[in-house]
Amino acid sequence: MPTVLIIDDTISQLELINCYLQESGYMAIKAVDPKDGFAKAMIYQPDVIITDVVMPGMSGFELCRKLKREPKTQKSHIIICSSKNGEIDRIWGMRQGASAYLTKPFTKQDLLRTLRLLGF
Repeated sequence: MPTVLIIDDTISQLELINCYLQESGYMAIKAVDPKDGFAKAMIYQPDVIITDVVMPGMSGFELCRKLKREPKTQKSHIIICSSKNGEIDRIWGMRQGASAYLTKPFTKQDLLRTLRLLGF
């Protein structure tokens, strides 16, 4: 069963993604900010990390770079999930090491399709 870490400071969004994943058979771990998310990523070494971009203390882009520099998480796939929907945001996210970029709002099917494309 693939393990997915969700990092989002908006509790409703965090719970929605968690619900989508659990209903679909994934093991989900939740984190409410980048610091908590980074710590949990080091402990659980998830297969996939889903992160928001706009969060306090560290952006999802910064977090993505930090995770990709760490030996424990450099092989984890990162899905950036953001309301920032400009082409430049998508390009920048991918340049930071993200495997995929989902724009909010998205459906359960969008999320599952993205996970399948990554092999999960």
